[in-house]
This record gives sequence, C-alpha cells and structure tokens, in this order.
Amino acid sequence: MFTAESYTRIVLKIGSSLLVDDRGRLNQPWLRSLAADIAELSGAGKELVVVSSGAIALGRAGLGLPSSGNRLHEKQAAAAVGQIQLSTGWHNALEEVGLVTAQILLTSDDTEHRRRYLNAHDTMITLISRRAVPVVNENDTVATDEIRYGDNDRLAARVAQMISADALILFSDVDGLYDRSPAKPGAIHVETVSAITSEIEAMPGAVGSMHGTGGMATKLIAARIATAAGCDMFIANGRELHPLKRLVAGALCTRFTAAGSAVFARKRWIAGALRVAGQLRLDTGAVMALRDGKSLLPVGVTAVAGDFRRGDTVALLDADEKEIARGLCAYDSEEARKIIGRKSSEIAAVLGYSGRNVLVHHNDLAWTSTWKGEGEASADKG
Repeated sequence: MFTAESYTRIVLKIGSSLLVDDRGRLNQPWLRSLAADIAELSGAGKELVVVSSGAIALGRAGLGLPSSGNRLHEKQAAAAVGQIQLSTGWHNALEEVGLVTAQILLTSDDTEHRRRYLNAHDTMITLISRRAVPVVNENDTVATDEIRYGDNDRLAARVAQMISADALILFSDVDGLYDRSPAKPGAIHVETVSAITSEIEAMPGAVGSMHGTGGMATKLIAARIATAAGCDMFIANGRELHPLKRLVAGALCTRFTAAGSAVFARKRWIAGALRVAGQLRLDTGAVMALRDGKSLLPVGVTAVAGDFRRGDTVALLDADEKEIARGLCAYDSEEARKIIGRKSSEIAAVLGYSGRNVLVHHNDLAWTSTWKGEGEASADKG
C-alpha cells in the first residue's frame, strides 16, 4: 500500500498508453484528473516530479506514421512534433489547478556524466523548491540508439536517484507484479518485494500496448536502480481517472522496498563509488563547520590539488593532510584555486559570474573518517 504521509519527494512516471488514446490524441480528461491529484498532494507539502512518455505516440498521429515499425529518424521526427503537444497538454492541465510547469528533456548522457548530472540535479532541485512541477521526458529528437534509455521506466528511476526521491510511482496498465501474466487464470498479485531475486525476475508477464515501449522487465530494472538509491518504488494501475488519488486511498499496487534511505545511498555512492579526481585541504575552522553539518565555503580551504571538473569527486583533507570526507565540488580545479581563502561574497568578482556560494554543499558530502556518522548527514532536499 502507498502511504502518502511516509513520503516527501515523489516521482511519477506516466506511460504512453495512459496519456494517448487509440486515435493518437492526448487523453485530456485523464490528464486533468491527474493534475488535480498532483495539486492536492502539492498543497499538502509534497514535492512532485513527473516523467512523461507520449511524445512519439502523439507525433506519429500528426505525421501519419504507423503505430509500430518506425525507423529511428521517423521516431525522432515524431518526437519533435509530439513533444510540443505533450508539453502544452501538461502546461494547460497543471495551470488549471494553479501549478507552474517546467519541461526538462534528458538523454542518458545527462545522468551518467557528472557535469551534466549536476546541472540537471541543480535545475530540478531549484524548480521543486519553488513549487514548480518538472515534467521530464527523454530527448528523443536528438538521442541516438547508443545514448537512449529506450524506456521511461529506467529514466524515471534515474531521475528519482538524481534528486534523492523517497518514492517512485510507475503508473501502468496493470496494478502491480503478478506471479504470471495477469491475463492467465489463477495469477497471484505480489504486494511487497523486499529483494529482486531470480524468482521475482521469472514472474513478469507481457505488459505493453500499441504506444508503449516498456514492460514488466523494464520495471524490474527501474526497481533495482530506485531501491538501491534508497527510494521505494510502486507499480500501480493508472487506467482510471484520478489515479494518484486512488492510490493514496488504497488502490492495489506492488511496493518494492528501498535498501536504506535515499540520503544514506547517496552518501555511500559519493564516499565509495566515485573516482577521486582531486583534493581540498581545509583549515581547522572548516573541519569543525563540516562536523556541525555546514557546507564547505571557499574561505576555509587552504590548498587545491589535482585537475578536476565541476561535479567531480574530491577528497577533503584536514590540516594534517588526513582524508576526512569526500564530496562533489561545485567548481573546477582552476576556478577553485582562484577563490580559496575568499569569502563567498567575493566569488562573482573573482570569477566574473555568480556561481554557488559553497565549494562542496553538505548534501554532496560524505564522511570517510570514523568520527562522523552517516546518520548525522543532512538530507538532499534542497
């Protein structure tokens, strides 16, 4: 069961089969009902991001293309036409309920490359902090087969990972995972999945429609990504009007439980999964400030080592050159050398532009020494 009170930052993935009708047109009544659901949760203080399919399906109808068998350049042309309709539909539906809409188009490069990842992360965090609703889709017009996600289930999981969401909801045309195809007699619904085992992987039946590209297999891939990032994932039926309201009210779904919190997963990833590209040496005051949960300011850094780019991982050393933490640096090494020892108010004058006020934000920092516990780390919520 999905309990809204348990979650703050929620990613919704909407499939093409829900948004686009059999004539290749936007399902306006359904979209308006979902927008009303989103407004209700937003009014309750929830932060919502939408990952929306539908551009190619809408564009096919406009260009007179068949619903299947399209070549890559035909899909990209359809996406160029359909994305306008899709973003306009979301804008109109959310505007009716008093919400601001933002469009974000991503390729896999944007979530796999550190600099692009950080830019996309900062943009989405800024938008949701201003109570706007980012509507994300794959940038099908420019993405090639080599850099495509191929389905928005995986894209939604990457977005949830990127913004440290605590819930990901995949609205589909089924109400969760079954031990066999739900069309077969005797199919048993699985309410909770605590680990994706080989037995679970053997369960999925065929799921899909004339518009969709995913299936239960892609949803299990998304579940692996999301749960490893500390995010609970839900598969729910979105066919009826007000699908989010129905889910909150207790509609049938399958929950994949996260392996720890989103904060811990992000800190663990920074501390151990990323290559260290450089070092920042800190004075005693900066070390104490970090210990109190504050961000690393340029004024507290005495030296920079290495050649790194914005968003790369750097080791943070104390005055005795002992590594105490690792973090994602908000500036490249050349810029960092120019601003260390300076007050944050001087950054714009030194660099010629207004960047971040910190070198490493506390949300982008993980302690590697034993005297600071991960449990004391702040959440990545802004």
